Amino acid sequence: MARIRTIKPEAFVSESLAAVTLTAERTFFGLLTQVDDQGRHRDHAAIIAGQLWVLRPDHTPAYVEEDLAQLADAGLICRYQGPDDKRYLHIVTWEQHQKINRPSKSRLPGCPHHDAPADAVPRTVERAAECSVTEPAPSPHGTLREGSSKVREHTVNPGTDDKNAGQTGFMESSVKEQGGLPAAAVKPHGPDLGPRNMDLGTTPSGGASAPAPDTVSAQRLIGEYAAACTHPPPKDVTGHLGREVRKLLDEGIDPAHIRAGLERHRAKGLHPSVLPSLVHEAMNATPATPAAHRPWTNPTDIAAAYGEEL
Repeated sequence: MARIRTIKPEAFVSESLAAVTLTAERTFFGLLTQVDDQGRHRDHAAIIAGQLWVLRPDHTPAYVEEDLAQLADAGLICRYQGPDDKRYLHIVTWEQHQKINRPSKSRLPGCPHHDAPADAVPRTVERAAECSVTEPAPSPHGTLREGSSKVREHTVNPGTDDKNAGQTGFMESSVKEQGGLPAAAVKPHGPDLGPRNMDLGTTPSGGASAPAPDTVSAQRLIGEYAAACTHPPPKDVTGHLGREVRKLLDEGIDPAHIRAGLERHRAKGLHPSVLPSLVHEAMNATPATPAAHRPWTNPTDIAAAYGEEL
C-alpha cells in the first residue's frame, strides 16, 4: 500500500543521487512511497515497474532493473535475499530521513547486513553474565597468581616435600625429563615451521612464500575491453557491462569465457544486457570438425590431372 513520505530539500543536491540517471532518481523517490514503515520492499523489477511506471509503458521492467542496479551501486538501496529465497531491498538511510509516527511492524525479512537484531549477544557472554563469572586480570610475565604455586608444585612434582616442591619442574629442562631430545626437535613452532604435526620436509602452505592468487575482477575485465576498443566506449555502456560481468563472476563463470563473450560483444556492438548470451555462446560453442584425411592415390588419367604439364 502506498504511503505519504517526506522528501527533504537536501535530496536535490545529494551527490549520491547525482551519480545516477534521472530515471533511477525517479525510481528512488517512487520507492519512498511504496516501501513499508521499515523501508523494505520486494526486489522485483516487474512489480516496481507496475507500481511506479504504469503510465510509462516504455520504461519496461528491464529499465527498472537498471535503475535498481544504479541505486545499489550508489549505496542508496541494499538488495538481499531472505530466508524464503526471495529477493528484497531496503532504503539504506531510511531511519535518518523518515520519521514514522507509530510505525507498523514489517512483514518482510530484515537485511542481514544492516538489520542485525539488537539482542544479538554471544551466548557465552550471556551465560557468563548469568553465572556472575569474573575473569581475573592477567599477571605479569614470570609471576604466579595467589594460590596457583601450590597447585603447580604438586602437578609437576607429585610426591615431593614442601621444601623441594617445584624445584625440579622449574629448574630442570623439560628436554632432560623426556630423554634428552635435541633442542631442534622441541623448538617452538613458528610461521616458518607450520603446525607440529606437519612433515618438516614439505613446504608449508600459506605464509610469506605462498604466491597470492590471481583474482580477476570485473573492473579488470572492463578495462581490457575498453583498451581493445578503437574509441573509448560511453560510460553507460561500460557501467552496464561491469554489472553484467560482476554477476557472471559471482556465478563462478570462468574469466576466459567472459573475455570471449566481451570480445564478441565488442565486435558486434550489441546491447550490454545480451552479454550473458554471448558468454553462453562462447562457453558452449561446438568446435569445428576437422576434414577427414584422404590418402593420396595416383590419378587414373594423368594427363587430365596435371594438365599435360609433366
